[in-house]
Amino acid sequence: MAVAHHRKIIHIDMDAFFAAVEQRDSPQYRNQPIIVGGSPFSRGVVATCSYEARQYGIHSAMPSAHAYRLCPQAIFVKPRFEAYKAASNHIRKIFAAYTELVEPLSLDEAYLDVSAAEIFQGSATLIAKDIKATIKQQVGLIASAGVSYNKFLAKLASDMDKPDGLYLITPAQGPEFAEKLPVNKFHGIGKVTAAKMQALGIHTGKDLRELSLAALQQYFGKSAAHYYDICRGVDHRPVNNHRVTKSVGVETTFQQDISSREEILRHLQDLLEQALQKAADKQLSAYTLTVKIKFHNFVQITRSRTLPHTVTQAYGLLEELIKNTGVGESSVRLLGVTLSSLQGELIEQRFQQMDLFRDF
Repeated sequence: MAVAHHRKIIHIDMDAFFAAVEQRDSPQYRNQPIIVGGSPFSRGVVATCSYEARQYGIHSAMPSAHAYRLCPQAIFVKPRFEAYKAASNHIRKIFAAYTELVEPLSLDEAYLDVSAAEIFQGSATLIAKDIKATIKQQVGLIASAGVSYNKFLAKLASDMDKPDGLYLITPAQGPEFAEKLPVNKFHGIGKVTAAKMQALGIHTGKDLRELSLAALQQYFGKSAAHYYDICRGVDHRPVNNHRVTKSVGVETTFQQDISSREEILRHLQDLLEQALQKAADKQLSAYTLTVKIKFHNFVQITRSRTLPHTVTQAYGLLEELIKNTGVGESSVRLLGVTLSSLQGELIEQRFQQMDLFRDF
């Protein structure tokens, strides 16, 4: 009987990354409840927090004011993205020493396919252990690692023993592990789908396994094949070291609502400049511009336009997009700009235009 070939996948997740960088760089922050994000006296949110702060129930995306009420002695630190990016780049160089198949998901996590690695006799667990030790020695930060035969299970494994975890899910353990998992923990099952499943009496992977592929197709259409596989611990997605960027966006929340149409347009123009610069850094051009507006009452709208040419610093287009939206009549708490329909070809004119704005 032939033995099935399994990939060897490692998921590395840096523990409390932003806060850990702050504690590394500022000794007075060590062993203290550190919150990276907005001021507790603003409308900011928690970007991340140290494990000392998490003991008080604080978590990412929580309003800073609420975090302050939970832990008044917490130290609030403004983000230093250049420092986080530098640490992330160093970590990615470490990954490259083990395998070329690295798929970064964000600054603080990545998948590695070490199936072809010969170091440590090809043991993915020993490779993960060595990566963790190298990151700690060279970068001064702690990582957790999950090891398994596919991306889905490797990511779940990296969460099992945080912080400083190392957890292995073998091919023999995978199906049983998936059976016990709540459906909202499965890759590709969001809140809406999870609620639909629960209404159908599907609460765990085991429940999901009891449905035939035909029944899943009846309820969930084209996603059925993925659900059929994933509840059996099967995930065919490869580690992709050439991920395509689908969109580039920036947004800002104001400490005080703004209501002037001219001021809102100025902020949108500034956000568009930032988004175009991010796209240029990735050597991308965009054909679709989307504007997001959240009003004082939390009502949120988006307006998009796809152009026959690449998006540039088009003040007139921004004016067109905010027509009939209530801008200038109701105060605004958040603005955002997203560029999509991205292409890899750059327009020289836009580079010159970006240089002008940057110099200005």
